[in-house]
Amino acid sequence: MRASVLRGVRDIALEERPVPKPGPREVLVQVTSVGTCGSDTHYYEHGRIGSFVVDGPLVLGHEAGGVVVARGSAATRHALGQRVAVEPGVPCFTCPQCRGGRYNLCPDMRFFATPPIDGAFCEYVAVHEDFAYAVPDSISDDAAGLLEPLSVGVWACRRGRVGPGARVLITGAGPIGLVAAQTARAFGATEVVVTDVNPRRLALAAEVGATGTIDVRQTALASSGYVPDVLLECSGVPSAAAEAIRTVGRAGRVVLVGMGGDELALPLSHVQNFEIELTGTFRYANTWPTAIDLAASGAVDLDRLVTHRFGLADVEQALTASARDEAAVKAVVRPQE
Repeated sequence: MRASVLRGVRDIALEERPVPKPGPREVLVQVTSVGTCGSDTHYYEHGRIGSFVVDGPLVLGHEAGGVVVARGSAATRHALGQRVAVEPGVPCFTCPQCRGGRYNLCPDMRFFATPPIDGAFCEYVAVHEDFAYAVPDSISDDAAGLLEPLSVGVWACRRGRVGPGARVLITGAGPIGLVAAQTARAFGATEVVVTDVNPRRLALAAEVGATGTIDVRQTALASSGYVPDVLLECSGVPSAAAEAIRTVGRAGRVVLVGMGGDELALPLSHVQNFEIELTGTFRYANTWPTAIDLAASGAVDLDRLVTHRFGLADVEQALTASARDEAAVKAVVRPQE
């Protein structure tokens, strides 16, 4: 099969590799679409994210969907030809975090495109059958892959306990902010305000369901007068996060979703005086069924986020689309093209 391989910083090449053989509980998935993520671009540009260092050839890509074309000897969950979305991390199943239902925190997680585990910018992947989810025909191939970032939005809303009547502020109108906004509305939030510095992305946020937007180049968040119950911080910009936390109302909740700087200047007096709950998020757990329902019902429009499509030979172009085009939101790679 063909695979797009990161061989070093800003060095990607198309290689021929053996088609993986599925283990007993695995299925072989012919990959039809893979979304590009900021983490993929970061590995491409810097060769590392924190303690995760690319020290050998690595296949990037973890937002994948495809078709089951083979099964391991003990795999029974999916028929051949079944379209699936791939949850890209498989935990150990036995550690205290896994047994407590927090498998996203498993210290032995094997996660696509996180060194040294290869990802899905290739024609076929093998995945545990329990982490391949059947998708209905109402979900497109691209949307099947984008159930992964939608799962981030679902997990963020769960962590923030977004529910009916909530007033939600989302900082950052990138792909995660846009799916979080749609998910918050689907979870019953009556107000969802999205901030960004890109007017095109703010327009898209309004189009897909935000009840309000704030261009923070023109209007300081502090002067907007908006007081949310829940802040979903999706920008990853420490200064934006600190400013947004100051707007959260009494007994409010802050969920840090975006990955940016290593440290955040916390407005401690506001957090203490208003008894604000603050939590981080790391990936997701048990989100795919909900994400599938949201996409299949039309409550979340994933296809609307796709602005660029590339074949497997053009992964480098996909990873740099946002740098070249300010209108870019989500680039996808179609490995069969």
